[in-house]
Amino acid sequence: MLSSRRCKCSVCFAAWSFGRFLTALPLIRLTMGCAPHHINTVETLFLFILYQMSRNDNANPHIHEVSVTFFTSRVDYERIKAVGPDRAAAEWLLRCGAKVRFQGFDRWQHDYNGLPTGVLGKYKIQAIDATESCIMYRGFDHLDGLEHVEEIKFNKSIYVEDTCLERLSSIGNLQESLNTMEVVSCGNVTDKGLVALHRLKNLEHLFLRDLPGIKDRQTTVDRLQTALPRLDLSLDLD
Repeated sequence: MLSSRRCKCSVCFAAWSFGRFLTALPLIRLTMGCAPHHINTVETLFLFILYQMSRNDNANPHIHEVSVTFFTSRVDYERIKAVGPDRAAAEWLLRCGAKVRFQGFDRWQHDYNGLPTGVLGKYKIQAIDATESCIMYRGFDHLDGLEHVEEIKFNKSIYVEDTCLERLSSIGNLQESLNTMEVVSCGNVTDKGLVALHRLKNLEHLFLRDLPGIKDRQTTVDRLQTALPRLDLSLDLD
């Protein structure tokens, strides 16, 4: 697993840059008139190049990890329609190395093949633990349909950055349901990402630790507590 701070090697920088490109796809399609399959072709070509590079015995050790991360983060909207948002989100999260806990269960589910089956929509995700997982911004569309998530943990989630927290905080269902969050050792999260959490109006518990990107700690804390007066904010940023 890579450090919580983004690696500076050329492979990881290229992957990070391409990830930023993916976040701009809607605007690119709108302004340039690109058909979706044109963008998908570029994306697939990038992944194929990574795969071929990873077969080289002298390949950078991060190539395989980066290519796997992009593949596991793909959003299959047809799958979401077919099995429901909770099941599809659980599949994505487990593929990325995260864990989920469903309503009515005490144990965390981490085995993809052990996901419960039954009537469509029967199992609802109540908590997400993304510790040391490879979830990234481009997969966050999986969270849109979740209505019962009360807790999320980002611990050493090296691909989680400000855009992820902003995207999460913009989801109406999570604004209503989420009450507990943990952001620990995520080296790409800055004050901007944390301030975005003020939109989670029912957030009551927030634990922050080892976030080197936080530069204006007091201002960030003040903005969160002003917007969320019930928030119990625990800090270990020194």
